[in-house]
Amino acid sequence: MTPTEVCLGYMAAFATGDPDAVAALVTDDFSNEHLAALGSGCSGQDEYRRRLPGFLAMMQGLHYEVADPVRDVIAQDDRVCVGYVLRAVVEGRPVSVPGVMRFEVRGDLVARRIDCWDSLVFRRQTGQD
Repeated sequence: MTPTEVCLGYMAAFATGDPDAVAALVTDDFSNEHLAALGSGCSGQDEYRRRLPGFLAMMQGLHYEVADPVRDVIAQDDRVCVGYVLRAVVEGRPVSVPGVMRFEVRGDLVARRIDCWDSLVFRRQTGQD
């Protein structure tokens, strides 16, 4: 698989709602970083796997929409950048939040993810602001 295929497969796995399916696509030493004010990062596949059920439960029907893989994906060697729109239902409210994920891929797994999304849009759409 190409690094782009690895990253798009990882993003698609969220739509399954299965924490094991998502966690299986990252390395043991996975680094999960968030640049958004509301984000919370972690290190290691085990810790990531521990957090996924709560995240997926909060984000009903979560999927990452990549509108145009030709224009919204930039890849060079083992690094990939993907523009997306996160779509889900949070506390009964539909959300549509733009963002960008930057990845480092090792083999067929994601080794590092840096996620940047609009916290203010999320807060407004969920009635927090």
